[in-house]
Amino acid sequence: MGPLPPGLTDFNLARSRAFNRNPLPILLDAYREYGPVFTIKLLYFNTVFMIGPEANHYITVSHAKNFVWREGSFRDLIPFLGDGLLTIDGEYHRKSRKVMLPAFHREALAGSVQTIVDETERALAGWHDDEIVDVYHWTRELALRIAMKALFGMDPDDPSTDADLAEEFEAGLGFYGRDYFLQILRGPRTPFDRMQEARRRIDKTIYAEIARRRANGAHEHPDILTMLMETSDEDGWRFSDQQVRDQLMTLLFAGHDTTTSTITFLFYELARAPHELEKLLSEQDALDGLPDAATLASGLPRLDMAIDETLRLYPPAWIGPRRAIEGFEFAGQRIPAGAYVHYCSWASHHLPDVFPEPEAFVPERFTPENRAKLAKGAYVPFGGGSRTCIGMRFGQLEIKAIASAILQRHRLELIGGTEMSIRQMPTLSPRGGLRMIVRPRHTGVLAA
Repeated sequence: MGPLPPGLTDFNLARSRAFNRNPLPILLDAYREYGPVFTIKLLYFNTVFMIGPEANHYITVSHAKNFVWREGSFRDLIPFLGDGLLTIDGEYHRKSRKVMLPAFHREALAGSVQTIVDETERALAGWHDDEIVDVYHWTRELALRIAMKALFGMDPDDPSTDADLAEEFEAGLGFYGRDYFLQILRGPRTPFDRMQEARRRIDKTIYAEIARRRANGAHEHPDILTMLMETSDEDGWRFSDQQVRDQLMTLLFAGHDTTTSTITFLFYELARAPHELEKLLSEQDALDGLPDAATLASGLPRLDMAIDETLRLYPPAWIGPRRAIEGFEFAGQRIPAGAYVHYCSWASHHLPDVFPEPEAFVPERFTPENRAKLAKGAYVPFGGGSRTCIGMRFGQLEIKAIASAILQRHRLELIGGTEMSIRQMPTLSPRGGLRMIVRPRHTGVLAA
């Protein structure tokens, strides 16, 4: 491999630790010093970062075929998730995505709205005025229950289930929230060993359900699992049981993590911007009860803008790890074949020349007129091109339904002195959760 673009290429353990905890300042400082292409050495590995709208579009759309995902850093997800859409490339990725797309069309997703509403109302029934709720952990449990019903067609409260899938999934994902130096350990009682134990228990339940449906007919459950088992492409190709399992796990990971963090970040920002909260409350007060599927899809413009701005500040797909197949030039720099190349939507969304006052919460950035002015690649919270998150519509529908239910019932207030820090596991989430005070709504169609 040839020389890499200039940057922070010395071995620096302190920088590696700082990057693991909060990479955004390091990336933005490097962008200011070196421009849109630079190299950073993390531990012993050099990684090329490409930052900005043109870089995002180059990697995800215009030259996407020159990059492979499976050999990037997210290959670390394979031991738990398997070979789902996040970790595969080439023809298998194309075929898999084509087979799965019908399940995520708007019409198909409308059937999930009642599940989302029912589970959200169940979860909100436990809230009381003036109590403290960890919004992150509350939403995490809710999103997992919704995912289990929508994806697996399983009742989370069914005592006959061999394993508590939500609990085991949390245990497995906990591995990715550990310090990198603990993640590389192997052997008994290590975080990796505990993650593998969780995988084995999850697999036992999933494979048993697949076998039961194969034997009895899968038509009884109109859910994602059924779709993965039954759908084929024009040549008759369909997923094996292991492939069904891997795609299901990937969808569960991507869907519930995105919803959980976005809801938490949204209410954190609204608590700090009461003038924006009032606009959303007025929009909700104009409704006759909770929004239906059609209203969630296109009838809440203020909430849409607030969510879009939240996703700008805290994009779920905050980094896109790739490896270059062939050498190429970008922004006057030569990147050799085989180089590890990352784009970073989190850093790109915080460039002041693209989004003025990038740290401010300004939903008006996403009025139809302002959105139309954005350059290609400027806003990529779910990735881009053929690797755009397939469950994006489902996630947005779920986020809007949950947010609407909360807004119509309560106000969430930050505890004095709260300063949120962010971790990457590998999606963005609030480190340590987010505790907020539940206050009475006073007005609104569903106020007590």
